[in-house]
Amino acid sequence: MTLDGRPVAVDAVEIAPNTLSVLLDGQSFEISVTPSPDGRLKLQTGSQEFTAEVSDPRAWSGRHHGNVEAEGRQQIVAPMPGKVVHLLVKAGDYVEAGQGLVVIEAMKMQNEIRSPKGGTVERVLAKAGQPVNAGEVLCIVT
Repeated sequence: MTLDGRPVAVDAVEIAPNTLSVLLDGQSFEISVTPSPDGRLKLQTGSQEFTAEVSDPRAWSGRHHGNVEAEGRQQIVAPMPGKVVHLLVKAGDYVEAGQGLVVIEAMKMQNEIRSPKGGTVERVLAKAGQPVNAGEVLCIVT
């Protein structure tokens, strides 16, 4: 991507609808993305807000799911290594798409991991205080 006119290497993963986990210059950020009517994107991380333009809007709209939820049984995984600090649900709870499930602390930042779909929490595999690796299954939503 280009940031302030200079090319920058970025690694981004969509961790929930309209929420990205971004690795930029060795720092991790959780960014909320809101499309605006003029075609730009409003990006918010913590108290900071930015505006972004997509050079090829088809690339964003092709990957952007809008209100479409994930389907079927979903394994919710840790997007990065860290430590589980809060469990926001328990097995049997009904959750909405985008609802927080687990809070992980990584690099002194707390990241809320959200459900990609509405459904029932089948299992919670994480425990508060437990260290987790990237890709480790935290819970399952059906």
